[in-house]
Amino acid sequence: MTTKYSVAILAGGKSTRMGQDKALLKLNNERFIDRLAREFRPCGEVFLSAAHAGDYADVGLTVVVDEHKEIGPIEGIRQALIYAHKDYVFVCAADMPFLKKEMAEYLAEFISSDYDAYVFQDEKRCHPLCAIYHKSVLPVIEAQIAKGQYRLVDILQAVRTKYVSLEYSCFDAKTVRNINTRDEYRAIGEPVVFCVSGIKNSGKTYLIEKLINEFITGGRSVGVIKHDGHDFVCDIEGTDSYRFYQAGAECVAVYSQNHSFLHRRGSISPAELIRQMPHTDVIIIEGLKDSDYPKVEVVRKEISQSPVCDPDKLICIATDVKFPVETGCPLYDINDVHGVFCCIKRELFNA
Repeated sequence: MTTKYSVAILAGGKSTRMGQDKALLKLNNERFIDRLAREFRPCGEVFLSAAHAGDYADVGLTVVVDEHKEIGPIEGIRQALIYAHKDYVFVCAADMPFLKKEMAEYLAEFISSDYDAYVFQDEKRCHPLCAIYHKSVLPVIEAQIAKGQYRLVDILQAVRTKYVSLEYSCFDAKTVRNINTRDEYRAIGEPVVFCVSGIKNSGKTYLIEKLINEFITGGRSVGVIKHDGHDFVCDIEGTDSYRFYQAGAECVAVYSQNHSFLHRRGSISPAELIRQMPHTDVIIIEGLKDSDYPKVEVVRKEISQSPVCDPDKLICIATDVKFPVETGCPLYDINDVHGVFCCIKRELFNA
């Protein structure tokens, strides 16, 4: 595809409200930054704007680096206009995972000699980080920076700006949505799922209890699914709910102001259970050593002397065994819960 504009993805923000780099958050197991790179690559010249040299080197795009530090996205737009080989640049933010290349194409249809900037606008506000800028805007940006004025709306007011209504396009408000906070991310994202696996009585439950505390302390909500290879009773004999179930009810639910309980007949898959936990950041499954989920394996010498999980699925091993051969994944002392937690964060959260 040949276009009259370059594409700049701005990823230099501090992500203060999120508490971690928003560009590296995942949606459907794909990082925001990779989704945007994949989406806009067909447009031709696509590059990233970052705060520091070396950031996002694994994305496979050229990265331009801020000269003026910590002044917000105005510097990212400045660098984009300096670097771009075309006169027009479509600028977007790395925390907007729902953007489509068709949005840039649509904005480009409005390009004429009458305007310097083309910006989407909905009923609430305009979106200067989903916009096309002409290189003629660069002197205005530099003048604003020299005066210590970094608001993007001030730039739009100082140049000839065409505001393009989302309402009359084929795009809805979700496409220009920024994901700024954990609550916003939790609302759109899928939880990170991994297993704590190992031989029976190896210490899985103990490790999960400690990991729950680590995640909660770090500000993440946790759900737990336990896989039991045998049939089990999950109600108390003699209670009303037990009597209903024994009488043949397909499903029995008990609830109060503070918690609820559902007991139903038949099997259910882990994926179905996961869908029942839509507002959790992390779901830990106890067991399922043969599944495709990533795993932390517990190997305790009183129970076993070697791992049983597929090494390609292992995040790490928590153990008190000295293995005679290389395991191919990180090893942590069985009591080093924080070390295991940090390894999980690196592997699954890029944090």
